[in-house]
Amino acid sequence: MNNIIYLLVPLFPLLGFLINGLFRKSLSKTAISFIGSGSILSSFIISVILFFDVKDNGGTVVNYFNFIDVASFQIPFAFQVDQLSVIFLLIITGIGFLIHLYSTSYMHDEPSEHFGRYFAYLNLFVFSMLLLVMGANYVIMFMGWEGVGLCSYLLIGFWFKNDNYNYAAKKAFIMNRIGDLGFLLAVFWLLNRLGTATYTDVFEQASTSLSTTDVTGITLLLFIGAMGKSAQIPLYTWLPDAMAGPTPVSALIHAATMVTAGIYMIARSNVLYSLSPVSQDVVAVVGLCTAILSATIALYQNDIKKVLAYSTVSQLGFMFLALGVGAYTTGVFHVMTHAFFKALMFLGAGSVIHAMGGEQDITKMGGLSKKLPITTWTFVIGVLAISGFPFTSGFVSKDEILIAVYAHSPVLFWFAAFAAILTAVYMFRLMFLVFFGGFRGTYEQQHHLHESPSAMTMPLIVLAILSLVGGFVQLPEIFGGHDYFNQFLAPVVPAVVHEGPGAATAEYYLLAGTIVGLIIIFAASRKFFAVNKFNGSYKGIRKVFADKWYIDELYDAVIVKPLNSLSGFLKNVVEKSGIDGIVNGVGRFINYSSRQLRLLQSGQVGSYILFMVLSIAVLFLVFWNQEIIVQFLQKIF
Repeated sequence: MNNIIYLLVPLFPLLGFLINGLFRKSLSKTAISFIGSGSILSSFIISVILFFDVKDNGGTVVNYFNFIDVASFQIPFAFQVDQLSVIFLLIITGIGFLIHLYSTSYMHDEPSEHFGRYFAYLNLFVFSMLLLVMGANYVIMFMGWEGVGLCSYLLIGFWFKNDNYNYAAKKAFIMNRIGDLGFLLAVFWLLNRLGTATYTDVFEQASTSLSTTDVTGITLLLFIGAMGKSAQIPLYTWLPDAMAGPTPVSALIHAATMVTAGIYMIARSNVLYSLSPVSQDVVAVVGLCTAILSATIALYQNDIKKVLAYSTVSQLGFMFLALGVGAYTTGVFHVMTHAFFKALMFLGAGSVIHAMGGEQDITKMGGLSKKLPITTWTFVIGVLAISGFPFTSGFVSKDEILIAVYAHSPVLFWFAAFAAILTAVYMFRLMFLVFFGGFRGTYEQQHHLHESPSAMTMPLIVLAILSLVGGFVQLPEIFGGHDYFNQFLAPVVPAVVHEGPGAATAEYYLLAGTIVGLIIIFAASRKFFAVNKFNGSYKGIRKVFADKWYIDELYDAVIVKPLNSLSGFLKNVVEKSGIDGIVNGVGRFINYSSRQLRLLQSGQVGSYILFMVLSIAVLFLVFWNQEIIVQFLQKIF
């Protein structure tokens, strides 16, 4: 296949960014929509072509030029299009196109200039993510990694006149920079030990040229990078605050692009992680803790987008748990299914917010199913999928994670099962409080309730279908399916085979879990289905959950305030009194010295003759007594 076709995948979004960004003041909204959405659709079509090519002929590495070329050290600008990257290409461009299409209606009330700026940012976001997954080495991946971080800052703070949104954007950017430093140090470590950052070379040399300490250090540093991008403890608090951006941006960040970057990076580096059991255990434990912590927080949130945000953090924890127990293909599979149902629910939430005139508080919603039938039933499908309802996509991927975890550690399995139960609880609570029961908003809001236009509902329908049938590519044999997804990824990512009595026991547990899930659905429906009054206030441990375990307050007290105090000390004492004092003191000394020396310029000839004679006398004394003077100075110094 011609090398140009690989280049076209990221090139189309880049062109869309340049055209919409440079000409946003002169283009109509229709033209901006066509360029922004059409560029992503073009990339999706090419990605489909590449998928079938990889399926038939395997992966390939395409070198374009040397990005860095110094003596014998080269870093090529190269793309690696194989089974793993092409799956992410389909997710990024496919889900990305649906979000762009949705945005054409959702953002239509924005002024033309800001409308163009929005689509330019979206296109740049997709370009950066494509660069990240297509790069054939860690340096190209890092370029896309940084581009995604920049775009998240721009999109989260899109409505920049609101200071709170700007704060959320800065928070996301800074917390990601912490993780990025870990990633960068890992790349430097690889370059120092192996002299290359190219995947194929690194993985070939890893077992022979890297010590256990090297592998563990590199993989832990890479994981720090993943913790930032994919919002794991302790670098997760930026993600819920990222809800400050427009709702389609939330869908793009949480479903198809940014948060999956860490999953992709670890799945791509599976050879390194398989050589370090310590790093795998760290990944698994951090992922599990994140899944449980964020699930407890989601239980009592009253902002519809915050519930979904903490749900995303929890699901990312499940993905890292799968990676940590060595089930790399399972983690990637959950990335795909999660992209379907989480994009569906975020866009569904956007449809609700659109109908409610910007309202996001679920205490003021209820009974929306009567006015928003398409949004309601597509959202219901998303909730069933994320809750693991039988035969939905989430059922297949999440249960496969639990089986893999059970084979690795039954203790981790029970904690993971608990997190999965919490998922069903908070999602059905959200669904019932928003779409069923009595309406709790204002009369004006109720009067203006209406279903969203087709540009917003069509993506919901497509994503709902994918959320239902997306799991069939990996349906267990017990249900008459086959592991097509594992087999497709096998040349790049090793699959975990579940055999023996442990796997059978896990399947019994999962059957029991399904029954428990149905009981939870019934209990949630009894409590929240017909709610007419709901104030959303909590006490005791529920208030702790609602207030997010006070983690933000803890960070503020332990990190933010001490740093602000230190900054104030450095500014007012070190800089003003110290550095500025020295600089200004030198200036004052020069001015004072100059004022005193100018007194020697009296204009009296007799004084000048006296100074001249004295100077000559001093010079003669020095000339004839050099040795004495030198000896004297040596004694002193």
